Amino acid sequence: MTPVELSRTVLRAVRRAVDTGELKVSVPERAVVTRPGPGGCGDYATNIALQLARPAGQPAPRVAQVLKAHLLGLDGIGDVSVTGPGFLNISLRDDDAEAALARLVDGILSAGSEYGHAPRRAGAVVRIRCPRDVRALVVADAVARLLRSQGGRASIGCEEPLPAEWEHVLGLLGVRDVRGDAPDDGDASAGITVRPVPAPADPLPLGRDAARWALLLPAAHDRPRITDDHLVQRESNPLFRVRYAHARTRALSRNAADLGFSAQPGPVEAPRDLVTLLEDHPRVLERAAARRAPDCLARHLVGVADAVLPFLPSVLPRGEEKPSAAHRARLALAEAAGAVLAGGLSLLGIDAPDHL
Repeated sequence: MTPVELSRTVLRAVRRAVDTGELKVSVPERAVVTRPGPGGCGDYATNIALQLARPAGQPAPRVAQVLKAHLLGLDGIGDVSVTGPGFLNISLRDDDAEAALARLVDGILSAGSEYGHAPRRAGAVVRIRCPRDVRALVVADAVARLLRSQGGRASIGCEEPLPAEWEHVLGLLGVRDVRGDAPDDGDASAGITVRPVPAPADPLPLGRDAARWALLLPAAHDRPRITDDHLVQRESNPLFRVRYAHARTRALSRNAADLGFSAQPGPVEAPRDLVTLLEDHPRVLERAAARRAPDCLARHLVGVADAVLPFLPSVLPRGEEKPSAAHRARLALAEAAGAVLAGGLSLLGIDAPDHL
């Protein structure tokens, strides 16, 4: 059971409780399901009881107990516990947890670098305005990419013409000169202004990838570091770790092909933090687009890289060991992480090389 499937299962339990008259609420469109936090247990947790407590006119722990009884009767649920102020902690059956991971990996590999993207939807074009500032333009470009990944449309307008080298070095294409344009009509969904703290130095000498990373990694209210540290090939450089992790996953695929096997999702002992990050990737993209915050995605990619790198040495057979189903499943998980890293870097306008 994937997080999306579990979210639907939780909503099914809510509907059962409403149908039996135990809860008098409107069934929400979505139940947020995440990995348990400190003090939690099981495979997943949801705050749906806290969300429904006020409209139900009941304490959250009572709502949680009602939902627990209905969840325990549904397929794939092994156990349910109530913790804290009313969190539901859900344990999947062991066989279902393995199948869920295999489906997650298979879904990522099927979507490739577009995992987490939403279907194109109708709606107003989000007009992104920014000053003639190199960091503002790079942030605006990344925000536009994120909005498009979530099915939206976006255009970028600058208050002054751009220097040609900005467009060439940083890949800032399609930026309009909006001087003289009529002001936005007040529709917040159709017009935003991007104005982060400016960079303290010219980032162009770093080149496109390092410059964009240096400008996008800090939050908009933080001043970026424009130093050669972004170019060094060592573990202290987060950009290097992200790109190196991706390159390692591609190298493993090539090495596996030389050994005569390929990736196949299946049961695998996977680092829990890595699985959590892969599951969360669609929500990270959605949140980064909604908040106009590409730094959320950049930090997420660092987390994925740091989680997958210790796992990679276990992927290929060692010595005289023959390739097995476990090796194919490990390779599939590694390739899934690589797809997330490649897709995320692309949305930041940064290259994800196969060799590094």
